[in-house]
Amino acid sequence: MARRKTGNVLSEDADEARDQLMVAAERVFAKYGPAKTTMDDIGREAGVSRPTVYRYFAGRDALIGALIERRSRLLFAKAREFLLSQPTFADQLVEGLIFLVDRGRQDPLIRVLVSPEHMQMAEPLVGSSGLAARLTAEMWEPILDRALERGEIRRDLDRTKMAEWIALIQFILVGRLDFDRPDDPSHREMLRTFVLPAFLPSAVVPEKGPDAD
Repeated sequence: MARRKTGNVLSEDADEARDQLMVAAERVFAKYGPAKTTMDDIGREAGVSRPTVYRYFAGRDALIGALIERRSRLLFAKAREFLLSQPTFADQLVEGLIFLVDRGRQDPLIRVLVSPEHMQMAEPLVGSSGLAARLTAEMWEPILDRALERGEIRRDLDRTKMAEWIALIQFILVGRLDFDRPDDPSHREMLRTFVLPAFLPSAVVPEKGPDAD
């Protein structure tokens, strides 16, 4: 069992200490937003000095990246349960993208990953590390595996490219869902007409969803 010191200081266990700092960072981000939060702010909230925060995270971007991963995975657990309730890959892709983007855009940290207005901030954070594509691949791999087993998608598609394509579609959807209701049928029509066919075997014609005319 991890040992803890007394008072408002970090656990002696490194993993627990990182978790404590991330919880403190989430509280500060809720107050000021990710773009305006400094490592000093996070240290003060956690009751430690800024150098102590740097012992566990190389910088603010590394801390934000760790938080994005943690919060994304919490969302993924809910999303996979929802996706697996959908009868076909076509439904999983269309409904799953809307589910993920609608909930992700409402989270101030996940939004850094998926929102155009944060591109300047997000580019150094996720661009070189490929965080967006990596998390997208993590989310969709089990879904794509099942679709391949059932012959619902093409076998010649590269997994990395599929994740990059889905991540790009998520960026597009954020902007659409900010101005239109998530239940607007036009979102699903766009996905079924212009996105879904890229995954389907050539002989398969996508059926219209339940909201289509």
